[in-house]
Amino acid sequence: MRAALERLEQRHGLTQLAQRTRTVVLVSYVALATLLVVGGLQLQANSESGMLPLLVRVLPLVLFLPAILTRRPRGHAWLAFVSLLYFMQGVMLMTLPSAAWLGMLEVVASLALFVSSMLYARWRSRQLRG
Repeated sequence: MRAALERLEQRHGLTQLAQRTRTVVLVSYVALATLLVVGGLQLQANSESGMLPLLVRVLPLVLFLPAILTRRPRGHAWLAFVSLLYFMQGVMLMTLPSAAWLGMLEVVASLALFVSSMLYARWRSRQLRG
């Protein structure tokens, strides 16, 4: 795997790879946040707990927004690990017949966020090292 990534770096360059993965990070981040808001609103409609389900679902993701906006590689690496929590949540949602579609979309978005965040952290840190 390492050799394949190094061949990609030589073929396309770190700058172009970092830009491409940043675009995927942004798209998957927005998609996952949208899915979490939709799921949180569904939970809110089915319970009397107010905004708490929505807040609990979205807050961990929102905490990484400054790291994404400032393009910090370490923040993207931590975002990748947190996205695995949303992967697990999506797998759990897939077991519910009424929310299987939402779970599947959440799994896909969180996996895309995980892979793109890890690759961005790798390529951006190598780019900054020079």
